[in-house]
Amino acid sequence: MAKPDDPYATLGVQRSATQDEIRKAYRKLARQHHPDLNPGDTVAEAAFKKATAANDLLSDPDKRARFDRGEIDASGQEKAAGPSYRDYAQQGAGQRYSRAGTPGSGWNPEDLNDIFGSMFGQGQRRGAPQRGQDEKYALRCAFLDAVNGATQRLTLPDGRTLSVKIPAGTKDGQTLRLRGQGAEGVGGGPAGDALITVTTKPHPYFERRGNDIHVTLPVTIAEAVLGGPVQVPTPQGPVKMKIPAGSDSGTELRLRGRGVPAHGKQDAGNLYAKLSVVIGAPDDALKAFLADWTPTDPVNPRAAMEDET
Repeated sequence: MAKPDDPYATLGVQRSATQDEIRKAYRKLARQHHPDLNPGDTVAEAAFKKATAANDLLSDPDKRARFDRGEIDASGQEKAAGPSYRDYAQQGAGQRYSRAGTPGSGWNPEDLNDIFGSMFGQGQRRGAPQRGQDEKYALRCAFLDAVNGATQRLTLPDGRTLSVKIPAGTKDGQTLRLRGQGAEGVGGGPAGDALITVTTKPHPYFERRGNDIHVTLPVTIAEAVLGGPVQVPTPQGPVKMKIPAGSDSGTELRLRGRGVPAHGKQDAGNLYAKLSVVIGAPDDALKAFLADWTPTDPVNPRAAMEDET
């Protein structure tokens, strides 16, 4: 049997790496080699499985500590404890295979059972139930699916598909747990869990800050000067919002409860719309008006800059 690869080398991290460094290294490899992004590429699939197994071991503090101490191997299996075959072979003649080391007692078939029982552990011979390992996967979802919640299907390397429920308010980098969807247990033990790290795609207009959503809202000169209702996009659909007359670019208006929906113990966030006045191509009438227009109270929009220079 081939010797399992060193998990630190597989992820390309030092043995002193922090959990954050391990997580980042795994996410980079998962994105690079995921079967969904490399259909039919058996090399990429094998690399993805190796990275997942390495991350499964090193991201578990207990397993990592046991591996570092030499108690388990890179595949997470227990290393044989107790006396080895060499220990028995190096005993004196007549003692090597006698029961309880009694010299001259001769060989007994049960002696061989005792030897291998102590070499490989009685617990393993009895096949004690063991819980299956947790398996880690990466899932990329749309910005609005993470904000509002959705259900998405994930294809695993072994061909299985999981129906993943993405709760409203899921954050970029958050890990979801699907109980019983990991590796099968051993000896009748329960299956492990599937741990799914969600990566959120950026949105062309919305930006999330905590539970609040920010958007830059283009408005015309007339809408900025005269004010009035305009339609504003929100994660839950467009709504009407009144712009105060005389609004400048950079004015930020708030829509209460129109950000990330309420989830768990978190209240709904707000939506903040920052106005951006768009001139467009001015027609002749606007040009003629501005040419003859003398404001009653002239404003220098660069006054603050000039004071600093």
